[in-house]
Amino acid sequence: MTSARTQAQRHRLLAPTRPTDPISVEHCSGAWIYREDGSRYLDGSSGLVCVNIGHANPRVIEAMRAQAATVSFAGPATQWPARQLELVERLTRLVGRPEDAVALASSGTSAVEMAIAIARNIGRAQNGLRRSHILTANLGYHGNSALTLGLSGHRRRRPRGEDGFGLAPAFPAPYPPSHGGCRCDAMCAEEVAAAIDTLGAENVAAVLIEPINGTTGGAFVPPEGYLRRLSDICRERGVLVIHDEVLTGLGRTGLPLASDRWVGAAPDICVLSKGLGAGYVSAGAVLVAPEKAEYLGGAGATPLPMMGTMTATPLQAAVCLAVLDELEAIGVFQTKTRGDFIAHELSSALAGFDMIRDIRGAGFFYGVELRDGTLWETIAEIERRGVLLYPFSGYRPDGGGEGLIVAPPLNVTESELQHLIYALVGAVAVVENEGVVK
Repeated sequence: MTSARTQAQRHRLLAPTRPTDPISVEHCSGAWIYREDGSRYLDGSSGLVCVNIGHANPRVIEAMRAQAATVSFAGPATQWPARQLELVERLTRLVGRPEDAVALASSGTSAVEMAIAIARNIGRAQNGLRRSHILTANLGYHGNSALTLGLSGHRRRRPRGEDGFGLAPAFPAPYPPSHGGCRCDAMCAEEVAAAIDTLGAENVAAVLIEPINGTTGGAFVPPEGYLRRLSDICRERGVLVIHDEVLTGLGRTGLPLASDRWVGAAPDICVLSKGLGAGYVSAGAVLVAPEKAEYLGGAGATPLPMMGTMTATPLQAAVCLAVLDELEAIGVFQTKTRGDFIAHELSSALAGFDMIRDIRGAGFFYGVELRDGTLWETIAEIERRGVLLYPFSGYRPDGGGEGLIVAPPLNVTESELQHLIYALVGAVAVVENEGVVK
């Protein structure tokens, strides 16, 4: 336990807390976090599902050092953005969207806001209509600003009604908690059609959705055909599709983009962030299909939005390029799906435990749903066994629902993964045998 003095100091930092004490860290390397006493923890959730290539990666550290020693900041409007252009070319090629235009951003939240503004600009330039509405699902998360929190379906983070600017999700997510516990099929996309038609398609700029649910509901995967049907519905109505791949993009769900898992699911606009900066710098990118990007230039076009001070610096670009180097070396951009074997390993190891309600996800991103009331005791037991995992909770309409995110770095070794699973099984066994319900 931390001392009273340490606790008082901690409370001066206005930041999230949790029921268990934070650990002290001496240094990090690869998938491991080391304490001053020499003990270590496997980072089984890649930080906040962002340290996708592990900590203290030599390639990234060297790129950061070299760029910082030459040019760390340069505004792309006044100084030729060589590094930024290199990042645009490399990123779009690697994710299979080589002709896309790209807006660079300073974070996932700012990238989502930028994507929203760009979608509105495109809609208005394309047909002169005042398209402003952005429709979202009631189980999703799109950022930590007033706008994105208002649009998000994260029940524990949504603003109070009087603080939400009248914003709210517009349609049910295609997952059991939004449908009375029942599973969806592709026809659940008709709920998106109904939401658009209720407002009038001429008033809707875009549908914004996570192609695979993030930490809000714990890695729910949409039913086969859902995203393709959603794209068809939007296309028929002249509405853009934005995929929020802040968490899922760049290999986290087993392919370069989560939407790559389904034919016909590619969006008009794609937002990337966590896997791009990989925990080394705060960065984001908005990829815009070329046939839509053409409406953003030329005489009379609305000025590009959100071009803030730190949206596209050489230092950010250099680090992101080094991250892409590492991801490419790992094999993230191959056409073969990676990481799905983890689902089998988890399911096999946890079979037979009554407190395991579900295991879902894809690639290197899984939600292990637990019996209500067991989350924090399970986390404490896992940490005693040298593994850190990320909690999720409160996604059911009644406020219940809880579990653990299993999201190791994309270059996790077999022995590291076995260590993670062994710790998880041991923790679940202890909590279940004690019958802990809080």
